[in-house]
Amino acid sequence: MQNGVIEILERSHVPIAGQEAVVVGRSDIVGKPVAMLLLNANATVTVCHSKTRDLPEVCRRADILVAAIGRAGMITRDFVKPGATVIDVGMNQVTDPAEFQRLFGGGLAGGSAANARREAAFRAKGSTLVGDVHPDVAEVAGALTPVPGGVGPLTIAMLMYNTVKAAKMRRGSGQWSVASGQ
Repeated sequence: MQNGVIEILERSHVPIAGQEAVVVGRSDIVGKPVAMLLLNANATVTVCHSKTRDLPEVCRRADILVAAIGRAGMITRDFVKPGATVIDVGMNQVTDPAEFQRLFGGGLAGGSAANARREAAFRAKGSTLVGDVHPDVAEVAGALTPVPGGVGPLTIAMLMYNTVKAAKMRRGSGQWSVASGQ
């Protein structure tokens, strides 16, 4: 996941160096490693958690906001600086209809076709997958990764990339690069 976050930023041409990055979540698996990768890419990094004093204010300073706290829709629009890049690493299974309504609204946040499909799927399956970022953040953020379909698939792609790279290095075929495909 960590490399996937950096890859998303780089492939989207989001500058990292000199930017203020806030990582919400301090886990050893996601939060801390993402913070270190951002720091290594010359971002100024703040790591927060659920007990951080005035968390929305700290998050609003971020040019790059990474949500990895493990709470469905915790990061709301008042956490986000207009135009910020928001990376949602969270994967939360919502089964409670009241929680679904909190996230997607009573008439489904504008009645979009996507929300109507999501509601139909929720009613059929009894659950839906959501991130740590509330869907309304899309109205404020300059860019927002989707859940599902954002960091998760890229994490798998990065795993495959690293597996092929390791195999080629082990065989002694020299330098590996995406551009050369070798």
